[in-house]
Amino acid sequence: MNKSDLKSLVTQMYEDLLSSIDNQEYANKDDVVHYLQDAVNTISSIDTESIDSLEQARAAFTNTFKEIAKKSISEYSSTNGRFKELTQEHQKTIEECNDVHIDLSSITHKFNDIQDHMTQEVGRANQVITDLSNKIQVLERSSNLDSLTRVLNRRALTTYLQKLCQRKTIKDELHLLILDIDDFKVVNDTYGHIAGDKILIFIANILRKTLRDGDKVFRYGGEEFIIILNRIESDACVEISNRILKIISSNQLIYKGESLKVTMSIGATKFYSGDTPDSLIHRADTALYKSKKAGKNQMNSELKPDGH
Repeated sequence: MNKSDLKSLVTQMYEDLLSSIDNQEYANKDDVVHYLQDAVNTISSIDTESIDSLEQARAAFTNTFKEIAKKSISEYSSTNGRFKELTQEHQKTIEECNDVHIDLSSITHKFNDIQDHMTQEVGRANQVITDLSNKIQVLERSSNLDSLTRVLNRRALTTYLQKLCQRKTIKDELHLLILDIDDFKVVNDTYGHIAGDKILIFIANILRKTLRDGDKVFRYGGEEFIIILNRIESDACVEISNRILKIISSNQLIYKGESLKVTMSIGATKFYSGDTPDSLIHRADTALYKSKKAGKNQMNSELKPDGH
């Protein structure tokens, strides 16, 4: 897990962490480990076959992380309390030596004992952090959400498309869009990967606000997103695509005092009876290539080879 992933999780847990610091009682390591195991089971039990609500998936994922934070902060509070006790013992030792003859051997023994206790507490806290990080990675691998952008991830897309194509036919039209950020490598090379991450979050937020409740947004990988437009005809698909392009290009992201102008290219296709996940994505990818080749910041469509 990289720093940006951790920052995304910490931001989401921030309010709960502060509250837990004030309210939690001491907990031992076994309590934390047992609860983390329960949390893994909670996330693993999310039914990926029937995810119809992004908010529902986000809530399940978020709540588990909040509970992990509560349990873990208890351990940190315990460690902090122990450090306070050691500090008081340290001060008491100094005060005892002010008015008596100094016994160097005794003082050395006491300070060595304090140092040993502090070292043990630091090691225990570090182990809790390591265990928590490992559990978070397990949770993310079993989740349907992208940890950075908080939209559905590629794992969820695979499940959704497989389920869709198994139906062979659908009652209403469905369109798949691939969106790719233009010149994203240039942004990363010029401003760094943190700026790139902020752009990805910026795009994801725009897509969530622009699309209807029944539409789905996935992070396909890198700087690419996939959108599923349900119950919509081709003309409306073009209209929505152009509206997305306009909103993104007309909004600017401020990073370190500089205005970053972002544009995207879109490739679109329609679901046909007999399609597979690979055939759908391949056609949309072909359309995306057309948009890039024609000058970027535009949308193109790709039909089935037979012309339907």
